[in-house]
Amino acid sequence: MSSNSYPSLKARVVVVTGGGSGIGAALTEGFARQGAQVVFLDVADEDSKALEASLAGLSPAPKYRHCDLTDLAALETCFADIARIHGPVEVLVNNAANDDRHSLGDVTPEYWDNRIAVNLRHLFFCAKAVAPAMKDKGEGVILNLGSISWHLGLPDLALYETAKAGIEGMTRALARELGVDGIRVACIVPGNVKTPRQMKWYTPEGEAEIVAAQCLKGRIEPKDVAALAMFLASDDARFITGHEYFVDAGWR
Repeated sequence: MSSNSYPSLKARVVVVTGGGSGIGAALTEGFARQGAQVVFLDVADEDSKALEASLAGLSPAPKYRHCDLTDLAALETCFADIARIHGPVEVLVNNAANDDRHSLGDVTPEYWDNRIAVNLRHLFFCAKAVAPAMKDKGEGVILNLGSISWHLGLPDLALYETAKAGIEGMTRALARELGVDGIRVACIVPGNVKTPRQMKWYTPEGEAEIVAAQCLKGRIEPKDVAALAMFLASDDARFITGHEYFVDAGWR
């Protein structure tokens, strides 16, 4: 975890979507270790409950809620429950996504709709759910997780890359619309992060090729992404909004 301490994050209500594993788990743990009241959403119950148990000694300990973000009625109910139990959400980290590989010829209209729901639509509606309370308070932070993939044009990810490109446009639009109410919206763009899921796609040779294409010759870990997220969510970043920030070791 980050060695930096951000007093402004202490006791803030933070929601992390897809917070049960990979980058999401690092985000959940990072904010919890800052003393934030973290609620993390996921559908992977086994991983999420294990993470919740492993962090139970923190005060306050992060809380897991099962939520299928593609079900917009369930999403709305979930955020209403969080506000009722924990208080208004002050930081939203829109992390949940799925980068299953696919080819153009295999995409059906149904698969298109599903992938957009999984990788783009819910970010907008999560932001919509938290915005009214943030407006009432006159401040708040929404962080959207993008991806290096569409900047590089990686193969077999056309729908995922379409969604991730859309996230950057949505970030700029929401930053403009919500900025008058003191709400900051930014996008974090990870490079190739060493998570168990990502490792299943790469051979040692493929991993070496990625490192060779980076300016910095090391492997990015989930904690590196979490470190940037915590800074951007803190008051130290009070005039940072409307842009994308890369954690990619200079991958070109």
